[in-house]
Amino acid sequence: MRSLLAVPANNARFVAKAAQSAADAVFLDLEDAVVPELKVAARVEAIAAIKAIDWGRRRVGVRVNDLGTPWGRDDLAALAGGTPQLDFVILPKCDTAAIGTADGLLRPSGIRIAALIESARGVAQCEAIAGASARLTALVFGPADYSLDMGVLDGSLDTTFALARVGNAARAFGLHPIDGPYFDIANPEGCRAAAKRAASLGFAGKMAIHPSQVEIANEVFSPSPAQLEWAREVLEAMSAAGEAGRGAVKTRDGKMIDLVHIKIARQLLERARATQQGGVSR
Repeated sequence: MRSLLAVPANNARFVAKAAQSAADAVFLDLEDAVVPELKVAARVEAIAAIKAIDWGRRRVGVRVNDLGTPWGRDDLAALAGGTPQLDFVILPKCDTAAIGTADGLLRPSGIRIAALIESARGVAQCEAIAGASARLTALVFGPADYSLDMGVLDGSLDTTFALARVGNAARAFGLHPIDGPYFDIANPEGCRAAAKRAASLGFAGKMAIHPSQVEIANEVFSPSPAQLEWAREVLEAMSAAGEAGRGAVKTRDGKMIDLVHIKIARQLLERARATQQGGVSR
């Protein structure tokens, strides 16, 4: 899930366009994008859209309402009983108790959970959250609510610590770490910089709140042509070194490589194959 495109669940035109986008995954939002008076109706619309639309190879999800609201539990129960096509739900305001409750409400469906980490408590518990259920598929960092919870209201909060902790927890438990949205949709370079920072901290993808951000995420979280050329050179050089009985060798640029670089090269090439085939598997 290099790109995770958000779309209001009750905007049929946007939902239809999202299904034709280049996003690896799309989620229909029942939470922040829907006012309280329309949440029940939006749930019905989301279920109908999931069933009716051809989503192709895209993974499709729903961001449900917080389980502490009047709608969250009913969201999960309705989705578990009526949407076999659904890949995952994004669960807001996550802690370990929320994961356990959601897991129970989603049984016996195969719907996975992407845990949205967006509070100081969530960051503090992210390792426990990551290991709380076999149903988990991803940890998603939510910067806006996290900044609010940290009391920084002017957008100046440095989220590096939180990102690093969430990314490490996700990788430790075999989950996809997904960065949250970049809100200035008129600033593509700012979005690109934010995506690169997340990538440098081990993240696998980024949430997009506008279709223009999808291409940026797909590019940043895919191996570059230079990386793929390096990977092929490494495998060729190490193959020749192995035949000569050596476990290390210099590349053309004078850098030493050894057996660990074979693993890196193979992973880069496998990641490239996965993106060419329409994204990662569940």
